[in-house]
Amino acid sequence: MTRLLHLDASPRPGRSGTHEHGSLSRRLTHHFVERWKAARPETLVMRRDLGAQPPSFLTVEWIEAAFTPEEARTQTTRQALAESDRLVDELIAADVLVLGIPLYNYSYPAAFKAWVDQVVRLGRTVDFDPTDQEHSIGPLLNDRPRHAVILSSRGGHGFSAGGAMAHMNHLEPSVRTALELIGIEHFHEIAIEYQEEGGERLQQSTHDALAQVEALVARLQETNETSPNDARLTSNRFVDAPCR
Repeated sequence: MTRLLHLDASPRPGRSGTHEHGSLSRRLTHHFVERWKAARPETLVMRRDLGAQPPSFLTVEWIEAAFTPEEARTQTTRQALAESDRLVDELIAADVLVLGIPLYNYSYPAAFKAWVDQVVRLGRTVDFDPTDQEHSIGPLLNDRPRHAVILSSRGGHGFSAGGAMAHMNHLEPSVRTALELIGIEHFHEIAIEYQEEGGERLQQSTHDALAQVEALVARLQETNETSPNDARLTSNRFVDAPCR
């Protein structure tokens, strides 16, 4: 059974088109999950609202604990990594990451960066061998295919590949860099543009992005790359419930 990890990083609490001043990226992620479950209602969805409940920033205690060998950790050091362990468990369990990330100042919100810092973990999602001069860093999440769907919203336009502002877009490239580091290899990007301008061009961009989401859901559900792996987590807390 396929598992989705649904993350929203926008601080806007509602969805555009449904709530006043709602989030466009939340609208895309909601549409993705809704369409996915319409075809596959048995899918398990893990949801975490990073915008409403941002992950903790890393501290010196976290760093010391993360670089302490597992067998040498105390209750205090384990507690320092407890939040990270929960986030990593969710990530490991997922087959498809549904990432709602608005473009802020040419990159992503601090809440999403905090999540990245919590899940790129030595010994859990990435390995490091200082004796290997060519491949010292090795991913640990390449045990099976995983897909990352980056659903974004932009105030301006022309930020996609080949666009006039593409060189200023550090959101999708940075997300890919971090997730490729830990072993995720399949990426899909859809964005709504013209938010600041509004009007017909925003409406058209929104319409096009929603249609692209529907096509992507159908395409992913047809591929065998999202097949389940029986060795993954089976906790019921991952079933269609916000993660706390």
